[in-house]
Amino acid sequence: MTPVLQADSIHKVFGPRTVLTAATLRAVPGQLTYLVGRNGCGKSTLLRIAAGELQAEGGVVFYKGRAMLRPRWHRLARTGFAYLPDRELLAPRRTLREHLDVVVRQFGLPEPSDAVRRCGVERLLDVPCASLSTGERRRAELATILARRPDCLLADEPHRHIDPEDRAVISEALRDLARTGCAVVVTGHELEDLIRAADAVTWCTDGTTYELGSAKEALGHWRLVREYMGARRATELLEELEAIR
Repeated sequence: MTPVLQADSIHKVFGPRTVLTAATLRAVPGQLTYLVGRNGCGKSTLLRIAAGELQAEGGVVFYKGRAMLRPRWHRLARTGFAYLPDRELLAPRRTLREHLDVVVRQFGLPEPSDAVRRCGVERLLDVPCASLSTGERRRAELATILARRPDCLLADEPHRHIDPEDRAVISEALRDLARTGCAVVVTGHELEDLIRAADAVTWCTDGTTYELGSAKEALGHWRLVREYMGARRATELLEELEAIR
């Protein structure tokens, strides 16, 4: 299937350090892609370039078939693009309900009850965002994204520094979003947790990317397995995936 968003041959340097060389990222409709890599490997940099937060020294980003030389996610929001960065998005003194009201008015959308339910934030609607825990805040931020019904979502480290319960809710919400036809790309390094929800896995390492295929195919990639878990644990995970799917 044709990707909604594709970053091709991305090259990025920071001073004397080359971070990315010929890196590629694809966001495919109806697919949750897990962009996995160790801290500092360049995966978040690649996502930020795809979202227009950083300018690359080389390569091009295509969105819905058009080359975007200087993509800006704020401008693309009305065309179905959404970006969840690894930083706080919500105004601390406002409640989640107030943020959702703004989204509904700006985009002319119906009430976001489905987004609220999927993210499990019903009891958080009238709580000031400053009072939310890290996991609650991430679920609240995701609810504002889901309320927009995006065609493409890039989510940077949504599972970082949150407890297993919040992580499970977010994983299921992202997977549900992909089932609606949205192209979802999620970064992280929690391979064992996130690969269970992934339809496809891309590995960022040594400054470039490798598309490993499905979660089952990724667990058969010897370099990835050696670096993250070992053959025995990979076999156990593969058996779990076989039972689930």
